[in-house]
Amino acid sequence: MPVPHDIPAETELWDAYAESAFKGEAEPSFCWTQYAGHGPGPELLGNPRSVLEIGCGTGRALAYLARRGISARGVDLSPVMVKKTSERWGDTGAEFACGEVLEYLASCDDTYDAVYSIFGAAWFVDPGRLFPLVRARLNPGGVFVFSQPPAIPGAYGPQGMYKGGFAGRAMFTYRYSYRPAVWERLLTRAGFSSAVATVLDAPEPGHIGTLLVRAEA
Repeated sequence: MPVPHDIPAETELWDAYAESAFKGEAEPSFCWTQYAGHGPGPELLGNPRSVLEIGCGTGRALAYLARRGISARGVDLSPVMVKKTSERWGDTGAEFACGEVLEYLASCDDTYDAVYSIFGAAWFVDPGRLFPLVRARLNPGGVFVFSQPPAIPGAYGPQGMYKGGFAGRAMFTYRYSYRPAVWERLLTRAGFSSAVATVLDAPEPGHIGTLLVRAEA
């Protein structure tokens, strides 16, 4: 049964995150993992002419792609984050839109060679609703790639997450965690022709790895 996302409350949560997470002096970079310089790079997207990042956060990955001549657009739930990224990276050619990702994908007519998420919306939105909408926004031969932490063994499906610890005002969202084989099945059921999900080990033994998922339209 779907969990009851409270979008206004989640917007407030991500606005608070934006105030602390955005570092305007940081340079554009593209990394799928939580470890700088570790793992594959944008080559997982193929050779796209156009990309959409869902849950684009600080915009550094989009700016990286835009500076390489790719038409790069991002959507994020937080108006604070979108304002900051537009001011910081607007001169790269990257475009940033504010919106709830399911509504955004359902209402737009644009299509892309690649849609991706780096610890972004693919982690925080019900995949049963998200994946068909992403598939509809891909050009023939397009790809959908996302990364996030792997599921904790035995903890699957929607998982509640509080902001900033366990004291103070209750601000929370949900993230979605599944075994790699389940991610693959969810994607093919949504209309993707193929999907491969793997867990990339961390550079330090015993540290948290990264789930990497790539699906073809």
